[in-house]
Amino acid sequence: MAAQLYKTQSGRLFHAGAVAIITVGLPARGKTHVASSLCRYLKWLGVSTKVFSIGNYRRQRMGPIPNEMFDPHNDEATLRRLKIADDCLGDMIEWLQNGGGQVGIYDGNNITEERRKEVNDRLLEKDIHPLFIESICNKPEIIISNIKSVKISSPDYVGWDPEEAVKDYKHRITQIEHDYETIGDLSLPFVKLMNVGEQLIVNNVRGYLQSRIVYFLMNLHNRPRTIYFARAGESTHPQSFKIDAELSEEGEEYAERLKNFVLAYREQRKTDDKERPLTVWTSTRKKSRQTAMAFSSAGIPVRQNSVLNQLNPGEVEGLSLAEIKAQFPDELERAKQDPYRHRYPRAESYHDLAVRLESVIMELEREKNDVLIIGHDSILRCLYAYLFDRPDSEIPTIPMPRPFLIEIMPTAYGCKETRVEIVDV
Repeated sequence: MAAQLYKTQSGRLFHAGAVAIITVGLPARGKTHVASSLCRYLKWLGVSTKVFSIGNYRRQRMGPIPNEMFDPHNDEATLRRLKIADDCLGDMIEWLQNGGGQVGIYDGNNITEERRKEVNDRLLEKDIHPLFIESICNKPEIIISNIKSVKISSPDYVGWDPEEAVKDYKHRITQIEHDYETIGDLSLPFVKLMNVGEQLIVNNVRGYLQSRIVYFLMNLHNRPRTIYFARAGESTHPQSFKIDAELSEEGEEYAERLKNFVLAYREQRKTDDKERPLTVWTSTRKKSRQTAMAFSSAGIPVRQNSVLNQLNPGEVEGLSLAEIKAQFPDELERAKQDPYRHRYPRAESYHDLAVRLESVIMELEREKNDVLIIGHDSILRCLYAYLFDRPDSEIPTIPMPRPFLIEIMPTAYGCKETRVEIVDV
């Protein structure tokens, strides 16, 4: 909840009440990616959000199951799976009513009109506002990519040969497809996502929070990409914010080393001839711009954005801890109690920074190419916390050492990171 703007006694924001998001669609259409990404974004805004996955409930109770359990003509299996889905829905409703939750994400197929009506009626009886999100995909290459990148690594296929797992999962999809009905009830509030963000159809969606959800979905995609974080080089006045100093000689050497290393590292890890383009994002501060200049000289696009400027330290700029203690003893004590939200006189807090960065976060979700973000450690900490769903209390202390490049790979179930030392190549 890093960018939460205010608090209420009930814990709910935006006068939205309780909201249930119900995913709809055949397997391997990106529903889990939508659910996990939306959960991360809403929690960043301060909205108490939780995913309730029918698939996880089924695995916990039944373990890996054969495809006969998805046979539309197997009435016994259908009843068992429906019972698990109902228990999952019941737990979500209980959490929304009594567990302090505001948005529950009911992650499952929910492929028939009858089932969706049951879920909708049950939620409305409990004064919970439903929003259906249907993932539709008519491009076989996207479906195959989803199966290979996500499904064959699921607990259902531990120890399977990858080709056999793909074949088995395709058969499961064919069985489930037998009963699939796209949303046609225009009385329901719904969003239809075509090919994971290529097109959106929005129907009967009302409310501020629901509109924020739609806006986020408009920027979402699941194409493979890599995000890199790198610190800006050291300046001639590293303790001064006001001076906006240029790179020192050591900083210039670091900038050249970073450029050479990143380009060599990407070339080494390239798996085919269709390498994704790289774009560099940086702030308008001199040391960041000059660090990125080496990439610009190599023909790589560089974008400057003042939103990526570092945290403003205010009146404690350039002061040692002992000097801050002598001049601002009360402020120092408050900073120790809440280092995330506290701001020194005429300064910014990390919370201010998180709120400021929302536009960059949305651009990051929308970006389909690889991105290298060069910035101050305060900026990188906030962006890292968003991508990895870290609590706000940890943000001021997340390590961002200058000698390391952080490589981040977004996936359907979260992000994976690798930290690589920046060396001469």
